[in-house]
Amino acid sequence: MSTKDELRRVEEDLTRLRAENQEIRDQIGDMGATDQIEISSMLGQADEQVELIADLERRRDRLIQRLEEEGAR
Repeated sequence: MSTKDELRRVEEDLTRLRAENQEIRDQIGDMGATDQIEISSMLGQADEQVELIADLERRRDRLIQRLEEEGAR
């Protein structure tokens, strides 16, 4: 897989994860004062996604840097 293809895939994953994360947080907001265990579980899932997003952002930045270095050669 080329660096450009890998970068495109990472950006697609970022877009998908951000949308899913927002959807989870919206659901939590809509739930109101219901099952606290379920809300806690959903918040945990959303927080894990934030960590994944941060990892993907770092990976994306490295790929962009690699592309820039390849272009300079």
